[in-house]
Amino acid sequence: MIKKFIYLEWKAFIRSASFGKNLAMKIIIGFFMIYFSLIFIGMGVGAFYVLKDMKLEPLVTVNKFLIYYFLFDLIIRLLMQSIPVLNIKPLLVLPFKKLTIVHFSLGKTALSFFNWIHALFFIPFSVVLILNGYDVVEIVFWHLGIMAMIYINNFLNIILSNIDKLFVVFAGIVLALGGAHYYKIFDITLFTTPFFQSFYDIDGVFLIPILVLAGLYVFTFKYFKKNLYLDAGLSVKHDIASTENLTWLNQFGTLGTFLKNDIKLIKRNKRSKTTIFMSVLFLFYGFIFFGNSHQPAVMHIFAGIFVSGGFLFVFGQFVPSWDSSYYQLLMTQNVPYRGYITSKWWLIVIATFVSTILASFYIFYGWEVYLTIVAGAIYNIGVNSHLVLLGGAFTKTPIDLSNAGGAFGDKKAFNVNAMLLTLPKIVLPLLLYWLGLHFGSKPIGLSLVAGAGVLGFIFKEKVFSLIEKRYKMEKYSTISAYKQKN
Repeated sequence: MIKKFIYLEWKAFIRSASFGKNLAMKIIIGFFMIYFSLIFIGMGVGAFYVLKDMKLEPLVTVNKFLIYYFLFDLIIRLLMQSIPVLNIKPLLVLPFKKLTIVHFSLGKTALSFFNWIHALFFIPFSVVLILNGYDVVEIVFWHLGIMAMIYINNFLNIILSNIDKLFVVFAGIVLALGGAHYYKIFDITLFTTPFFQSFYDIDGVFLIPILVLAGLYVFTFKYFKKNLYLDAGLSVKHDIASTENLTWLNQFGTLGTFLKNDIKLIKRNKRSKTTIFMSVLFLFYGFIFFGNSHQPAVMHIFAGIFVSGGFLFVFGQFVPSWDSSYYQLLMTQNVPYRGYITSKWWLIVIATFVSTILASFYIFYGWEVYLTIVAGAIYNIGVNSHLVLLGGAFTKTPIDLSNAGGAFGDKKAFNVNAMLLTLPKIVLPLLLYWLGLHFGSKPIGLSLVAGAGVLGFIFKEKVFSLIEKRYKMEKYSTISAYKQKN
């Protein structure tokens, strides 16, 4: 039976409408996977010797930072790892056991890149420890405990991605712990380091994460088996109905109609609500760079762009995929593409402006820091807003608005054109700011970045004409892509 599932998965992969178009992108992603694999192997081999040179005990030091390693891994999974599932409904009318379907769906996650990439660090590190005199059996036990923690993250990702409230609670806990450690209020590593070290020091402790992993697997299995029905998710939840006419937007004509549609979409759907939450998280991105003397000064503008552009990056990069469920109907209406694009642009501009105002607490670091955020916001409005809309013409992955998981989308949403458009979003402002720092001062660098944004705003109409032309060229291929749900 498992062999049959693998056969069906392979057929689905090679028959996908995006297989030929995105084959080049899959090859590029493959090279990136090889690149990061080599980095992890190098880190695994070199970590022991680097820590020795720093007069630190390697195993204890690694155990000290494992809590942050696992938390960061889980956050990356929640944002980027797509949950591999089967196309369930066609299978339920065939003589397949539900137990086999669920086991296979969960078993696929074990092969995820987000799991085995960690082994490329911990296996070489464990081998080096053994070669340098550490007890073989105890290192094997420690390694088994660590890998169990990795797979605990794997199943936590599945659970948190399907239960929205747990994700919010977890994100709040992570922010609280990180902030308490940063400001030296509470250090979680004082409690976690002895626990991870006990995998090596105390026999049998490594079984704790293995038992937790087994429990999580059983919980996840029961959760999916319980909802493995043809009509699962089809029943309507009865709530008190409310109407939102937003009549004040009628004065803007067609633009107002599109804005009303977008505002309702954001307020009523799980996935779009997640973009608001993620945009708020982006506001705190600057704490990593501002006030940190170890970061290069040129990275300040990088932080400024992300602090003010959270909504731009999370929402804007998936235009028009947000409307994928009714895009065919939309294209049959007598509405201008320019109005559609302009409404998305104004939504991004308003969100960027609001984010910049909310980020005013960075004045605590000085007016120069806040001006960096303002310069980044101007660049986002004048340049990056155009680039994300242009990139949307090449992003042809439909979005499930009822699913809050994967705020940054899955790998199917990436393509070569969209990836190339990422370069001017990030690299160009860094280059302009670096030129200002190199040949003058920070004010000159900020002026160059803001100036690029102003130029983009001045030539907005000409840029919109190019974007509109590209959307028209991609119209029918986009409609065809949105028809394919799997």
